[in-house]
Amino acid sequence: MTEEEAAELAQLERRANKLFSGRVEFLLSAPQLKFLPEPTVPEIAFAGRSNVGKSSLLNAITGRKAIARASVTPGRTQELNFFEVGEPTQFRLVDMPGYGFAKAPVKVVEKWKNLVRTYLRGRQVLVRNLVLVDSRHGLKDVDREMMKMLDEAAVGYRVVLTKADKIKASELAKTVAAVEAEAKKHVAAYPQIHVTSSEKDMGIGELRAALLRDAGI
Repeated sequence: MTEEEAAELAQLERRANKLFSGRVEFLLSAPQLKFLPEPTVPEIAFAGRSNVGKSSLLNAITGRKAIARASVTPGRTQELNFFEVGEPTQFRLVDMPGYGFAKAPVKVVEKWKNLVRTYLRGRQVLVRNLVLVDSRHGLKDVDREMMKMLDEAAVGYRVVLTKADKIKASELAKTVAAVEAEAKKHVAAYPQIHVTSSEKDMGIGELRAALLRDAGI
């Protein structure tokens, strides 16, 4: 990264921190597409396995303790949850249903999948998706299924590694390299892998800046 690029990133991070320190509010939960809010601002959606730390990352990004309620039971989120950022609203964050290890009946899981798939393919204001991957485990088949779904929906996405503080630096480096190599095989995947820890605030500033860039702000 050049000095000019570093300065630009630092400025973007400051803008992002200021924006997220202001209004961030829960808007609504949509169990079906007919309940979606009017498509008036850009939306950035978060996807990940049920125990990947999605709620914790949303809380860290927004600087709130419980705007996205973390649950002791993975898979509690069964709807599309919308959060508005900025006053007036600049863009929305969308918490999508977790996948993979949700303790739910097959019919319910299939309903989630249909909701997510239809939202991805038909939401014109969806500008980016984040696919969260646990640093300790790397990509699983369910993550690859999600990435394939995004490829087919032509929705650009960033892969975000979570819980990076939970493993040794050497193991983390191996995971990052493996995920980067696999992401290059996906047409809609962004080449940069974001490495984060919600507990240690690792990579949160850079991710906030990326969200602003994705939202065109």
